Formats: sequence, C-alpha cells, structure tokens
Amino acid sequence: MPGNKVSRPCHHCKNRSASAPTDTSKIHYEKFWLYRHCSSVQQRDRQAQKAGQLFSGLLAMNVVFLGSAFISSMIFNRVAITLGDVWILMSILKVLCLFWIIYYLLGTSRQPHAVLYRDSHAGAIWIRGSVLLFGGCSILLNVFQIGYSTVLIHCKSKVDVVFPSIGIVFICTQAYFLWHHSKDCIQVQHNFTRCGLMLTIATNLLLWLLAVTNDNLHMEIESQLREVERRFAGKAPFSHPHLCNETALCTCPDTTICKVFQKGYILLYPFNTEYCLVCCSVLYVMWKNVGRRISHHHVPHTKPKFKLQGVVFGPLLGATAVIVGICIFMMYQIQVTSLVPSRQVFVMYYSYYIVLLPLMSVGAVIGTVIHALEKKELDTLKNPTRSLDVILLMGAALGQIGMCYFSIVALVASDPRDLLNSLILSYSVLLILQNITQNIFIIDGLHRERFTLPGKEEDTKEEQNREDQRRMSVLELGQELRKASLSYIHSYSHLSWKRRALREISFFLVLCNIILWVMPTFGAHPVFENGLERSFYGYSTWFVIVNFGLPLGVFYRMHSVGGLLEVYVTA
Repeated sequence: MPGNKVSRPCHHCKNRSASAPTDTSKIHYEKFWLYRHCSSVQQRDRQAQKAGQLFSGLLAMNVVFLGSAFISSMIFNRVAITLGDVWILMSILKVLCLFWIIYYLLGTSRQPHAVLYRDSHAGAIWIRGSVLLFGGCSILLNVFQIGYSTVLIHCKSKVDVVFPSIGIVFICTQAYFLWHHSKDCIQVQHNFTRCGLMLTIATNLLLWLLAVTNDNLHMEIESQLREVERRFAGKAPFSHPHLCNETALCTCPDTTICKVFQKGYILLYPFNTEYCLVCCSVLYVMWKNVGRRISHHHVPHTKPKFKLQGVVFGPLLGATAVIVGICIFMMYQIQVTSLVPSRQVFVMYYSYYIVLLPLMSVGAVIGTVIHALEKKELDTLKNPTRSLDVILLMGAALGQIGMCYFSIVALVASDPRDLLNSLILSYSVLLILQNITQNIFIIDGLHRERFTLPGKEEDTKEEQNREDQRRMSVLELGQELRKASLSYIHSYSHLSWKRRALREISFFLVLCNIILWVMPTFGAHPVFENGLERSFYGYSTWFVIVNFGLPLGVFYRMHSVGGLLEVYVTA
C-alpha cells in the first residue's frame, strides 16, 4: 500500500538485535510455558514462535481432516451424511472465522504497537485485486444459488438458502480483512492470531474441496438438459441413479428467471474455487509474518516501478495473441451455447493453443538461457512471500498438468488418429512443456538481483523534467512528444541485448498468460464441453478432475502474470 515504509523480509534470526526496531520497549517478545526457563529472551522468543506455528498448524490439520471426512462420507454414503450436514459444519466454521476476523479488526490490530512492521512483498496489488474480483463473483454465485433455491423452495430445504447467505457475509468480511491487513506483521497476541489465521485457511481449503466434489446442482441441470434433448429426439426421459427422483420433483420451471439463475451459477462456479485458493495464499503469508521483525538495514530506498521502456516486439506479439484469442473466444462462446456445438469450433480453439504454446515455450527457454549467461548475483535473502510464490507456481501448475495426463490417457485409449483427438493430444503435450519451461524461467528470474541502469540520477532528473513539461502549453505539445520519443529510443538503446531480450520475453509472456487466464475464467471450458474425456471417465469422475484442475490452472495463469511482471521490473 502506498505510503507505508516496509522492508525486504529477513529470517536469519540468530541476531535479533539487527532485526529489532530502535525503541526496544515497543517489542512484544513471544512467550510459551514450555520455554519459560530459557535464560535468553531472544532464544525464548524463537522457541515460542516455533511452538506457536506448530500448534496452530496442528489445529488447521485437524479441522481439514474433520471436514474432509464429512465431505468423503457425503460422497460415498449419501444417506448417512447429506450435503446439508456438510453445509451445517461449514457454516459453523465460517461463523467462527467471522468472530475471529471481527476481533482482529476491532481488537488485536488496534492495540498499542500491534503492527510495527509491514511486509512490502506481501499483498501485492494484483493479488488483492484478485481477492476483490473473485470475491465479487463468488457473491454473485451465492446470490444465484439463493435465487435458484427460492424458485424451487417446494423441494429445497432452508439450508439451501441459509448456507449461501452466510457465505456472502463471510466473503465480504474476509475480502475487507485481506485488502487492509494482508501486509501486517502483527506483534501482539501471536498464538491467538496464528490459530485464527490457520482456522480461516482450513475453512477456505474445505470450501474449495467441497466446491470441487459437490456436483449435485450440476447433475440436476445436466439431467434436465439431457431430458430436454431426449424429448426433442422423441426418446424416453433421462434417468440418473442418484437424481431420478430429485430431478422429477425439482425440475426448473420454464421461466426466464430460473434459466438465468442456472446459467449464472454454471458460469460463476469456477470463480468460487479460485477465490478460496487466492485467500489461502494471502492468509498463509500473514501467518508466516506473525511476530516477524524486519531489519531496517534492508529497507528499500526506491521501490521498483513498472515502466513500458525498452520493449517493442514483446507488446506487439503479445497484443496480436490477445486480439486473436479474444476473437476465437467470442466465436467459441457463440457456438458452444447452441444445443449441439459444432466440431469446427473445438478444432479452431485447440489450433490457437497449438500455435501459441510453442511460442511461449521457446520464449521461456531463451529467457532461461539468458539468465544462465548473466553474471548478475542471486538474491539469497529469504522471504516468505517469494518462497510461497515458488510453491504456488509449482503447485498450481500440477492442476493443468494433471488434467493433461488424464486427457492423454483417454485419447490414446480411444482413437488418437481422429483430427480433434490428435489436436487435443498435441495440446495436452504442449501445455505440459509450456508449464515446465515457464516455471523455470520465472523462478530463476525471481531469485535474481534487481538490475540498475548506470546514470540513475540523470534518469530521475529527466523524469522530473518530463513532469514539468506536462504542464506546458498546448503549443509545445509537439516538441514534448518529440523529446519523449527520443528519450524512449535512448532508454531502449541504453539497455544491453540481454536486458532487452528479457524484457521483450517477459512482456510477451505476460500478455499471453492474460489471454490464457481470460478464456477459461469467463466460460471457455472445452475440456468438459467436448465430451471426449467425459464419456471415457464418466460424468462425476471427470467433473471432479476438471473442478480440481481448472481452478488451479486459472490461478496458475494469474500468478504467472505477477511473477513475470516481477521479472520484467528486475530486468
């Protein structure tokens, strides 16, 4: 957040005095009854911090195991444990999290010397913006779910309305909390704060797991659509072993409002899982920052700024990829909303990926080679945000890679010589390679020291002069534009070819990842709509696979954009 003086993380805590603020009377050292006999205050503080992290982690583990047992029992024994029982458990966890968040906002964070430090690397604007974006979409999802259950109130229980209502309050409160306090390094009530954060993380993980595995409403809508298709074809009504009775009772009436609720629910469903994953990542960084004291020796005097200088070909190629991708996405959405989507639209969609993914892979490989040729030193200073970035990049990539391997097995076992099947097979292999090469490029770039151009003072003066020139009269506008063009050419030629190449590649990959994030986020799901893998694995199995991999894939693209922008800035 602007105006906050923060520093780079420091976890080498052997010398606590170097990390302590000037006024040591403001420090709240941690205490734990197991280590009350330690002679050194710093040693007792370190041991208490580890113990607090251990016990809060155990709390989260037990909550996750309990919720997972409930969800698994619902899947394998729908009679003993119903979806309503799981919703009641999740509502209790949400209410507990709400109480803690409100206590943190009104009590913990307002205590004297509660927040002495703020982590500059935590809570980047793009990830906090993602919390607001996905949170808003999740609120709309719950509104559509409430509307759908209200229309069918004669066959729905009151829990179907109460659960999403509690969800709206939980999402709003949590989004506000993360937007304003994601950078906090809290220095009071350490263990209680850690337990509250871990409870909230566990709740979001369980909400994500429930969203991945709960296909009840999707099965209702799917069975209704199949029944309409079969009636249109003059066949017998569709019957599903789990939903035949419920579908007969809970059929959506032929009204516009009910269809709107159905379509909105299906369209916004991936945003809810995405929201849970983003919140977990932000909350984890906050948990790592509890009790952390940041050294003043590592306060950055100048914060790296994003400037569109030294890049020409990357924006051009990236903009071309974005424009073509938007056109293909619009054509795909128009075609796929028909009763029977044409085969050509899937061929067009996968062909676009087959052209784009090799270009991205080649760019990432070239960038990695340039990193290897550089003599720039690695940034060995540890910080939890960068470590989490690496873990999230590797973990989120597993979603797309896992789906690709499932697709490869299904296609090879069926008919790989078919045109569409061969395109999907090539797409799956290329996507795996692209994820691997891009991860290597981003992770290597995140660990590089920031490059500083010689003559930085002159550049700063030139920037100040440009600010003054912006206030000139309209008559001098042409001269100002000419000076700006010359300045851009000068900065472009001033960079070495390695710096230029890294910036071009980074910017190109940023735009490509943006369009690859937009397409699946806003409704392009050919892995589920083409019907090939779904017919091979079955509806319920492929539903779980897609809802596990698709949100991770969307999260991977979004997180890659942040990492690539960091690589661009450091270049």
